[in-house]
Amino acid sequence: MEERRLKVYDGNKTFFSKLTTGISKLLVPTRVGLNTMLITIKRNNMLKAFENCQQINENNQQNKDAIIKKYEDVYALYLESIDKYIMDSIYKKVKNRTASSFEENALSKYYTVIHLKETQYLEYKHRKQKYLLELDYETINDMNKSKLLNRYKKFYVSKMDSLYKGILKTYSIRLSDNNIGLQERNEIYNKIFETLEEYIASILPIKIEEDNQNTYKEILTEYDRFNRFLAGKLDKKDNIEKKIILLGISRKLFTHSLPLIVAEQCYIKLLKDTRQLIICAPNKKKTEIAYQMLIDLIEDYNIKLLSTKIYWDKPSLREEYKEFWKQFNALDKKNKDYQKQKEILFIKNDVKALNKNEQKYKIIIRFEKNKLVELGAMRQFKDSYKSKGNYIKVTSEKAS
Repeated sequence: MEERRLKVYDGNKTFFSKLTTGISKLLVPTRVGLNTMLITIKRNNMLKAFENCQQINENNQQNKDAIIKKYEDVYALYLESIDKYIMDSIYKKVKNRTASSFEENALSKYYTVIHLKETQYLEYKHRKQKYLLELDYETINDMNKSKLLNRYKKFYVSKMDSLYKGILKTYSIRLSDNNIGLQERNEIYNKIFETLEEYIASILPIKIEEDNQNTYKEILTEYDRFNRFLAGKLDKKDNIEKKIILLGISRKLFTHSLPLIVAEQCYIKLLKDTRQLIICAPNKKKTEIAYQMLIDLIEDYNIKLLSTKIYWDKPSLREEYKEFWKQFNALDKKNKDYQKQKEILFIKNDVKALNKNEQKYKIIIRFEKNKLVELGAMRQFKDSYKSKGNYIKVTSEKAS
């Protein structure tokens, strides 16, 4: 009977189904208007509560808890109103094929976020809030109400900061799990870089625009470099270079939510990818470009990260780095060969690290040793096995 009933009342063919669909299409604009009005009311309540929180000072410390509680309550109601708008209005419009491309895309993103709930609840909790706020921010942008937009931006930037930090913290926690496999670990690395890119592309420009105290002057050069990668198709080299920039900026913006130990793992991943890029480069020109990128990355890794590292797993590694740091600081920046001397120091240090797993890195070790020969820091002689090269270190006396 059930099968027959389904055949008789085919949703695409029956008169009743067509009538219901037609009525739904008529009701959608009314529902959209009602939901929009509710969002406006709850948004205004939320903004007022947020502004009250911003004005908490020594004079009203007694009311602090009550003010914060009020803000949290109206913020939750505000998000619920946007969520309801998606389910009641956008979903209906997509179902009835009356939705715009923006609305279709919005619903698709919504379900991508919802999908996280079963497997990664902490990430879901932050990403859903982020998604709902982005949706309303776009709506306010389209309204051309500058006064409301300026008022909303202060809340939006503040809340987005905390949400992005929360997302990055969840990835940091997941990376600390030694039981996850290589594939999952690589997926987390990619998510970290994607999240950093989202923030720097969408939130940082607002913060720079609103910044009256030159808070971000230290990263403006790197930010301009990052903007070059927003247009056009990127190859592997471009993607790695973009990630290097993202990681460098993150050391200024997300010091606590992306801890040094996690940033170090990200640097090590990029070093591996860059070495692989050198090995797989199709011609000498691209090999040299990838090699120069490796030099820049080694410098970033040592100067921006390792030089700030306090806790080391092994005292021997700390002593090795102290020796490297001593040699680096001894280089004379005024010397015309400063760049060459720095390059030699970086490559020698990299070869030393790779030699601890010589079999795994034998191809890139050979490449880097050949570079040291070109730079005059090593001499090479052939033994009876022509496929291998033996090298001896050139001291400053021998080199002269």
